[in-house]
Amino acid sequence: MKRLILLLAASALTASPAMAQHAGHDMPGMKMPAPAKTPAAKTPSPKKATAKKPASKKPSSKKAPPTKKPPAKKPTAKKPPAEPAADPHAGHDMSGTSRMDMPKAQADPHAGHDMPVTDPHAGHVMPNEPSAEHAGHDMSATAVDVPVGPPPPEALQGPENAADTAWGKDAMADGRAVLFNEHGKMLMSKILVDQLETRFRSGRDGYFLNAEGWYGGDIDKLWLKTEIEGAYGSKPEQAEFQALWSHAVDPWFDVQTGVRFDAQPDTRGRLVVGVQGLLPYWIELDAAAFLSDKGDVTARAEAEHDVRITQNLILQPRAEVDLSLQDIPQERVGSGLSKAEVGLRLRYQVTPNLAPYAGLSYEHAFGDTRRFLRADGDDPSSLSFVVGLRTWF
Repeated sequence: MKRLILLLAASALTASPAMAQHAGHDMPGMKMPAPAKTPAAKTPSPKKATAKKPASKKPSSKKAPPTKKPPAKKPTAKKPPAEPAADPHAGHDMSGTSRMDMPKAQADPHAGHDMPVTDPHAGHVMPNEPSAEHAGHDMSATAVDVPVGPPPPEALQGPENAADTAWGKDAMADGRAVLFNEHGKMLMSKILVDQLETRFRSGRDGYFLNAEGWYGGDIDKLWLKTEIEGAYGSKPEQAEFQALWSHAVDPWFDVQTGVRFDAQPDTRGRLVVGVQGLLPYWIELDAAAFLSDKGDVTARAEAEHDVRITQNLILQPRAEVDLSLQDIPQERVGSGLSKAEVGLRLRYQVTPNLAPYAGLSYEHAFGDTRRFLRADGDDPSSLSFVVGLRTWF
């Protein structure tokens, strides 16, 4: 009997390969731990196994070796890891199989290796970093060439008022009329004392006043002018007054016409036609021709320019010329270029409408006018040091 038991035990030890074929079947008296769970999808065994109660799974005591953290890079798409080989014993009950009889699971060939992340844009040309809203768009298009040159002729043939194309010419004409009545017909006035000065010169000191004022709108104005000149202690050598209608012909110039009355040296009336405005480089011009009640024709032109040295300090060069078509002995005026005056004044604006000044003024007579002055004992040329005030209100 003892021999029979030993024979059966020996035959059981030699039959271990055959027992491996029954791995996953319930073997009474034997309990085996379940293998570690792998992320691979379960594949069915080639042999159909009998449905049995699934064995309880125990966590593996072994820990995966720590992997090195790859260097920080831009978030890019990672390749999915290769699927490990399918476990042929998945789904089998291994509780009755001994640990020594279980085949070892296939090792991961990449376990513990540093797997760098592959850049999907490696080798691609990226001209600019696209914004999030243009992600996925091709931003490498070249810029459009802008044509260089004057606009085409048809671009300059539009209407004078662009609003006419949308609302109609008649409707906009009514709107412009209302706008002009409310803002373009405002009546304004100004009085300017351009020169109120004392002239210090050899002989007897003198005085000079040059003032003007106007009242009206943007297009038409009533313009008044006056000039008075003389020596202290005697009557004025020259005194004139002008009343003119001034009409704007463009944004820079007015045409003026009216009358002039001379109180000194002789009482005389004249008709006046002239222009007044602003030349390029901010040169102020005032030119007029005069026809007297005696038939005498004279002319005068004045020009001045303000050169701002500072915001308050202003240098003003000024020039004036007088002409006549004939001799006028009563006024001591000869034909042709009768007299010229140039001056240079430096003024300081205490306020915009109050500016004292000082400067020089030089007068010179020509032709027969020079002869008339010498006959009266006057000097045809004179240099004066002037001190005065410029104001307006």
